[in-house]
Amino acid sequence: MSERPQHRRPATFKLDDPGVIVMDPDDTSRPSRGTVHVTPETDPALLPVPVEAPILPIQRGFRWGAVFWTAIAGLVLLGTGLGIAHLIEDLFARSESLGWLGLGFAFAAALALAVVIAREALGLARLATIEKLHQRAAMVLLSDDRPESRAILQDLLKLAHQNPQLARARATLTGHADDIIDGADLIRLAERELMTPLDQEARRLISSAAQRVSIVTAVSPRAVVDVLFVFAASLRLIRQLARLYGGRPGALGMIRLMRHVIAHIAITGGMAASDSLIQQVLGHGLAAKLSQRLGEGVLNGLLTARLGLAAIDVTRPLPFTALPRPALGDLAKDLLLKRDAEG
Repeated sequence: MSERPQHRRPATFKLDDPGVIVMDPDDTSRPSRGTVHVTPETDPALLPVPVEAPILPIQRGFRWGAVFWTAIAGLVLLGTGLGIAHLIEDLFARSESLGWLGLGFAFAAALALAVVIAREALGLARLATIEKLHQRAAMVLLSDDRPESRAILQDLLKLAHQNPQLARARATLTGHADDIIDGADLIRLAERELMTPLDQEARRLISSAAQRVSIVTAVSPRAVVDVLFVFAASLRLIRQLARLYGGRPGALGMIRLMRHVIAHIAITGGMAASDSLIQQVLGHGLAAKLSQRLGEGVLNGLLTARLGLAAIDVTRPLPFTALPRPALGDLAKDLLLKRDAEG
């Protein structure tokens, strides 16, 4: 028979006692007899936090397609300007009043075009700033660079200075700006203070958009109407999320955001996750309780919600570290509960 292990009785000792040895958890050596060895436990606060690896931009070579479209746009612009010049000359030849009226319209059109171009350029620059902030914050979470975290905090405060919902958060972060805080901890503090109300509002926007899509596609008689409404609702949702997190996308900005959202879904396997969720919904028999059209509406709402979650990852200026990432399953449960309540 094997002997029972002898348990050491509880005893008190001092850490400065020469008979007490503090050993590393990975140390495999055996301490000498008569000594007490202490193995410190790992502090949970010091454990590494999973951080998303920053996506590095793809280095591209010379783009002949961009040269082609730039040349085409230049030719169209020159032709349009020449046509307008000839039109104004003809108007002056016919009547001086018509000529001045046409010249006024031309100046108004040129001014409006300049304003639109400026707004598109500012929107693209703002989206690029948010994207760089996201990448810089991800790098600081890995490197724990304190000066860079201070610079990121100042950029975040400038980005959020026009949002009245973040007034209290801005005051709190401003008070901690000069405190001795590690770089990664400062990024997590900024995320908790600034992103918490924005994430809650983003979840509300996604739930509302998914609800509208599920209702409209459930009652619409044509598949074409379903496709058009889902596309319009997705564009509106992405624009709302971008404006919520500080972006002001124009037409070109929306094209860029759509490309990034679709690329994010393709990279992260989001459609596969949506398919698995749909299979769970069907497997649990929830869709069997619904009519065919209502079931299609619920599935369209889930896909819209998945698109909104991808848009959050693209438009959010900070990666998810201190706060939980919104899950598609939670939104699906909310959507199904609302559908059951209405049914």
